[in-house]
Amino acid sequence: MARIIVASYMVRMPVGGYHSWMLQWLLGFTRLGHEVWFVEKSGWPESCIDPITWTRSDDCRRGTAALDVLLARFGLAGRWCYVDAAGAYHGMSRQAIEAVFNSADLFVDHMRDCEWVEESRSVGHRTIIDGEPAFTQARMLKRRAAGKAVIEYDSYYSVGLNVGTSRSSAPDAGCRWRPIFDPVVMDLFPVTPPPADGPFTTIMAWEAHNTLVFDGVSYASKQAEFPKIMDLPSRSRRATFELAMSGLAPFDTLTAAGWRVQESARVTADYDAWLAYILGSRGEISVCKEYFVSTNSGAFSDRSAAYLACGRPAIVQDTGFSAHLPVGRGLFAFRTVDEAAAAVDAVMTDPGAHARWAREIAGDCLAADVVLKRLLDDVGL
Repeated sequence: MARIIVASYMVRMPVGGYHSWMLQWLLGFTRLGHEVWFVEKSGWPESCIDPITWTRSDDCRRGTAALDVLLARFGLAGRWCYVDAAGAYHGMSRQAIEAVFNSADLFVDHMRDCEWVEESRSVGHRTIIDGEPAFTQARMLKRRAAGKAVIEYDSYYSVGLNVGTSRSSAPDAGCRWRPIFDPVVMDLFPVTPPPADGPFTTIMAWEAHNTLVFDGVSYASKQAEFPKIMDLPSRSRRATFELAMSGLAPFDTLTAAGWRVQESARVTADYDAWLAYILGSRGEISVCKEYFVSTNSGAFSDRSAAYLACGRPAIVQDTGFSAHLPVGRGLFAFRTVDEAAAAVDAVMTDPGAHARWAREIAGDCLAADVVLKRLLDDVGL
């Protein structure tokens, strides 16, 4: 049995998708028989986001309360620590969490900047999980060029399955990146028939962060890719389409093109609402961030993994992940709007079969006991 600490965002962004993403990692390690803790630090002032008003502050009460309830519900009560902008500890005390670090076997960092660098020095193995392939590596190189420190890890993983290979133009920042999927704990996702009138949906931010320019290349988000499928509703008369959206999106333009639009913070505000939204869908239709696509990074999201685990077919813009996952049944990779429309038609023609195939892909390729066991084997635990 290993002692594992996972660092990421759950307090600062207390919404259903973020909570589900980390819950899969925490419960996945736990189900494999290990002791697990979650840690998070503020990182910078006013880093706590109210997902309803989209305002920032240092008030972490909403986030810590939501985290406390969620982890207790899944048997992880008291196994978390958040350090706010003033340096105050919430959940576990400073002494208690430092004692855990001093006896831990593995530190899994989803944060890129390793806010826990000092505490984690004594951990047997430190690994980073890159969830923003191409952006993360370009940012590392920019930091080095600016004379800023870049933390070194014992191993490097990326959900960009092609990063560090000849398939991708993403920089590797001098690190050996190993591919990894975000895991899904299969029994957390109930198997129900897809609703006959359910729309194809996705949950997305129009612009996740400011565009990064590196070595003459702009790294932008989904706002740069969505126009490629803007007219999809007019090409797929048999289906309806809905977006659970955050950010300054062109709502009027989307609605005029036939998309239904919801504010994501209102329909996926917590873990249960997020799961219910996916289950109420016929399947997923999604573009990907421009830098995932333009670099052929191979990125595949935890959100799409959750759709598949629920038995909801996923029709996703190809980032190069089609070289690593079976596509064409239950999961579709498209490059053009015509390919997306053809995939929608295939799902509408035989929804039950594609639902079964979607669930099979999740179980065979993305299940936590598969993904995380491989990680632990790689790092010698």
